[in-house]
Amino acid sequence: MPTLNLNKAEFLKSAVSPSGFLTADLPCIVFAGKSNVGKSSVINRLLNRKNFARVGATPGKTTQINYFRIDGKIYFTDLPGYGYAKVSNAERERWDDLINSYFEADRAVCLLVQLLDSRHAPSADDVQMLEYLHYHRIPFVAALTKGDKLKKSEMAARKEEFEKICAPYGCQGVVLTSAENGLGMDELRALLEASMTPETED
Repeated sequence: MPTLNLNKAEFLKSAVSPSGFLTADLPCIVFAGKSNVGKSSVINRLLNRKNFARVGATPGKTTQINYFRIDGKIYFTDLPGYGYAKVSNAERERWDDLINSYFEADRAVCLLVQLLDSRHAPSADDVQMLEYLHYHRIPFVAALTKGDKLKKSEMAARKEEFEKICAPYGCQGVVLTSAENGLGMDELRALLEASMTPETED
């Protein structure tokens, strides 16, 4: 039986600095990815909402963490997109400080969903994020976005390619997704569910 009703979602707040972070009273599923990777669209599709997480704002314009409460049991935490070329160095530093502060604070991250564009090899910023997750031992899966843009004949090979790229960083699974047609969304939901049920150790 599913443990999480993803249709029961509410936006709580945006935090632009550590003073605005929510206290760690519920476990978190965190979403990360570069600007324009389709993060908001994936969140909307997971929650069966059209414009719940904002889509199409100018990329890199705001550095904020958005919090959603799902089914009263868990937070979805949407990190600001990284790697937008037109952002100043000061803004990049602010992003770094915000993210570091978020992960250094005491909170239960069940899983991070790292979004990567299925059509392109990971960027230098993507690789830096994968290294960060590995170094800090943050459990994560990779969701490959815009899978509907690939030819059907390319899909399996592209997924395998990303599995090889992400495996050295401790990735727990790679899912090819599309917010447009729902590709991979059930598989991604299953991974989110599984992250909430800790495995019993022998």
